[in-house]
Amino acid sequence: NDRMFIFYCLMVILGFNLPPAYCQFQPPTLLFIECFSVNRPPAYCSLVHSNVNCPPSYVYWFAPVSNTNLLIVHWLAPVSTPHLRSMESFISAVEQVEQSNPTLTPLALVRALRRIAGHDDPLTVHYLGASNRHPVLSATLDQAILNASSFSFFDKAERGVVLAPDGTTVALAPLLLGIEAGLRQEGGASGVAAFGVFPLTLGRSLGLSFLSLQDFSADLRLGPGGCWDSVEQPRVFRLSRTPTLATDALINGGMDGAILGTALGNLSRAAPPPPPTRLSATLRGYYGYVLSEDRGLEELRGHASAKRRQSSRSLLEPLDPERQVMETLVMVWKLEKTEWIALDDGVEVSVKEGLKAFTHMYWDCPPIISRCQWGAEVIRGTHSPLSPPLPYLYIHHTYQPSTPCLSFPACSRDMRAMQRFHQDERGWKDIGYSFVVGSDGYVYEGRGWHNRGAHTRDRNTVGYGVAIIGNYISTLPSRYSMDLLRHRLVQCAVDGGRLAVNYTLLGHRQVVNTSCPGDAFYSEISTWDRFGK
Repeated sequence: NDRMFIFYCLMVILGFNLPPAYCQFQPPTLLFIECFSVNRPPAYCSLVHSNVNCPPSYVYWFAPVSNTNLLIVHWLAPVSTPHLRSMESFISAVEQVEQSNPTLTPLALVRALRRIAGHDDPLTVHYLGASNRHPVLSATLDQAILNASSFSFFDKAERGVVLAPDGTTVALAPLLLGIEAGLRQEGGASGVAAFGVFPLTLGRSLGLSFLSLQDFSADLRLGPGGCWDSVEQPRVFRLSRTPTLATDALINGGMDGAILGTALGNLSRAAPPPPPTRLSATLRGYYGYVLSEDRGLEELRGHASAKRRQSSRSLLEPLDPERQVMETLVMVWKLEKTEWIALDDGVEVSVKEGLKAFTHMYWDCPPIISRCQWGAEVIRGTHSPLSPPLPYLYIHHTYQPSTPCLSFPACSRDMRAMQRFHQDERGWKDIGYSFVVGSDGYVYEGRGWHNRGAHTRDRNTVGYGVAIIGNYISTLPSRYSMDLLRHRLVQCAVDGGRLAVNYTLLGHRQVVNTSCPGDAFYSEISTWDRFGK
């Protein structure tokens, strides 16, 4: 690249000789560190934890080499802004590599990505083999990958993640490991997860997270999510609290890797097998789908990221996840020669409790887009707390916006518009609803489970208010949106102790003089369980 001068500085740094502030990494992962100043040479740059927004002048990579830590410094001229950390940017980088290497197979490409990242830990090598044992991984291919993208694919919780078009954050490591496991699949039964898919995508992260935080409640052994500096131009991702070993992004990436890996494995077993689909096409089909009023999620054929929770559950739950996690842990201990950990009587209990929390948080509950993701303004004043479980659920339509939103950008715009109206025109502290359901397959956080809303006059202390975006006087919301509210959100609230088991569901018009939630929608909810006359 004529615009880039690269200086390679290789130093072997013994981890135990460095103070903790200079050695914040967890082998065998990679730590991507950026320097603050574009004018200082590498010797003057401070090594910091990866939670910074820096220019791309000096890029440091920590890679585990034997018992030492190899520091590789790429010195880049200050000629451009950092690459966007979006899924589309990643797919475009993959596409660029494919176009410059037209004979490259998808399997060779994902192996090359793994090799560049140095992600050859014992468990990965056990299932996938060493990435550097494949002659196709040439120096030319390595350089093509490095030129195509400037971020790390396999590293710590706040790096190695990208913002997907649906508004969720995805870790690339488990996604690509699952795809590689699926592409390597030979033989086996159709519809069954490929060899190594579960351990590499979810099993290891879940099991180690459950065990590492045994002294914490099960729900705190998972997550957290986080926020991007900008959903239009994402560059910096910040976690909302100290990460576990199974953050939301790792779990999203793990689900996606399991789904796509299994699907690709099934294709390889077809007779005759179809020609291989480019990796970029596979990813774009899964993340880049387009919905319309005539073609919603219920009509969408094939896998889509918005349906990852249902798809991963139908794929993995029949495999007995508890047994799978235990077998993964046993394999990790065997490979690391730490089998003695299995003698701990609390291991099985921790796994059982952790999987119960995982099932509730990531399979029973719907995916919820947080306030920071849709761009909420700060509350004007202070929230008044609720005292769950609450006895009522009030159903609304938004009326305005009147058109169902079918994508994360559209739904986020609608959420911001409603918040502005509620704050500026109505004089309220915040958006009035507890939650809002889009037609993109997601629930959007309003005031949430713990804060009193402004949705149903004189009833805000005793119930949650949930709206579906759109005007439903004469038409119904999409079936998918209604099921998301009726089955997923309600069950999540009951099981989580937020909504009383014997709750009553009411339309807004039943307690306030209004036509909300619209004649058509009201007629529909009158047939739902626990509807109050």
